[in-house]
Amino acid sequence: MTSQVYYRKWRPQTFGELVGQDHVGTTIRQALKSDRVSHAYLLCGPRGTGKTTSARILAKSLNCLGPQDGEPCNSCGPCMAVNEGRFMDLIELDAASNRGIDEIRNIRERVHLSPSEGRYKVFIIDEAHQITSDAFNALLKTLEEPPEWVVFILCTTEPQQFPATIVSRCQSFPFRTVELDLVVEHLKWLCGQEG
Repeated sequence: MTSQVYYRKWRPQTFGELVGQDHVGTTIRQALKSDRVSHAYLLCGPRGTGKTTSARILAKSLNCLGPQDGEPCNSCGPCMAVNEGRFMDLIELDAASNRGIDEIRNIRERVHLSPSEGRYKVFIIDEAHQITSDAFNALLKTLEEPPEWVVFILCTTEPQQFPATIVSRCQSFPFRTVELDLVVEHLKWLCGQEG
């Protein structure tokens, strides 16, 4: 058995496992249960609060074959593929190093191809505030008229750097700094699990 770094081994796999972000998990689960899926989400807040993890859980939930109470089942094919990093309809982009108009044009070309494995093709753009203004303009057209099978999830620590035109087309979720007592409690639990 290969060893795995703790942050990967213990990364939350459901909204219920997120620490200190109940307001986000509850709202997204309710929307998923009532089939009110937005075409674009903006997850913003301090580093290390679960934005990218939540984006992956949302992508998994959208494509899960047996969702339970708005949570992914973590046992169907799409869930397992996301967990193992091999789900073809989940495209992750780090805008810190892919911030220009050419990268956004590449996304725009891929948007019109229907999903190959799941119901939704999900684009997660991390550090999205680093996208250039020309690239934001190129992304805007896609956010205005996306195909029904596309969901964008933009993650950022600096939402104030986003153009208002982009923010107005996203459902926004503010992530909070996790309280120290919750961090300590979770670390105690993790230490117990690891012996």
